[in-house]
Amino acid sequence: MGTLRQSLDRYYGAFRKFKFGYTLLNLFNRKKLRHAEAMYKKYGIQRSVLLPISSETLPKATTEAPWLDGPGAVEKMRASAGFKRFDAATQEALAHWPADGYVVLRGLFSKEEVAAINAEMDRLIHDKVVDFNFTGRKVMFAFHHSELLRKAVHDRRILDVMDFLLGKRVKVFQSINFLTGSEQAAHSDSIHMTTHPLGYMTAAWIALEEITPNNGPLEYHVGSHTLPYLLNGSYDHGGNQFIIGEDAYARYEEAVDKSIAEGHFEKREFHAQPGDVLFWHANLLHGGKKMSGAPVDPRAWDHASPMMCYHELTQRVAMME
Repeated sequence: MGTLRQSLDRYYGAFRKFKFGYTLLNLFNRKKLRHAEAMYKKYGIQRSVLLPISSETLPKATTEAPWLDGPGAVEKMRASAGFKRFDAATQEALAHWPADGYVVLRGLFSKEEVAAINAEMDRLIHDKVVDFNFTGRKVMFAFHHSELLRKAVHDRRILDVMDFLLGKRVKVFQSINFLTGSEQAAHSDSIHMTTHPLGYMTAAWIALEEITPNNGPLEYHVGSHTLPYLLNGSYDHGGNQFIIGEDAYARYEEAVDKSIAEGHFEKREFHAQPGDVLFWHANLLHGGKKMSGAPVDPRAWDHASPMMCYHELTQRVAMME
């Protein structure tokens, strides 16, 4: 099954619009959907985990939301016992989360740790243990193939922050490594990796090389996480019960651009030294700046969620090891 998954990740780009392909993939990976089955039962979702699912077919009754996604979040944060466990610099950084939708922690990983991660990625690619997916830029789920990378994405320096920000113990379910900047247009991760209830996901970017204005830094729109989630029912995605709209993502990007223009959110870039970590909210609008200099070496991403997790755009349940 591992070889099948790798082949699909590498070559199936042209077939992504057909929902039947995801159903077939789910059938062959039923064991990885046990988490989803438990969440379906918890939230009263009367549907097979093999079938497509999106926000349009999920129950609307739940009002549950992350504890820092609402009024008085900074006061609640500072009054909590968990906040007091962090050092003063981390506390100061965390206090900006409710308003800004992101946190930067400098020097979280040492130069030696970064060098070891880079060397391990080089080995995995050289030995063809992992490969780039259909985008030609992303290496997916590398941590499944390396004990060193598994420890890195499960490092408590990352997960303790995530647990605190979401108010729940998180579960790592995806990693992405880039060898160049993504140059991706602005988007919310919740169109790709969605939770029910919404908002119970966060991401961490571990900078594994110096990130400059010229080599494709991440760009983010400060405070945009407070916008309503832009999901399938919010724009004309052009799909139906059998296919995903052929230009669904382009239409989504147009809707995001409109939201950014109407909201007048400040755009900032993440410039970093190796070992710095950027955490961001599930709904923060962000993308990759166009590269004008040398491309960056591997950068590791780490997404986590403790709730029901699925992919809104492709309408498929997330697999968990």
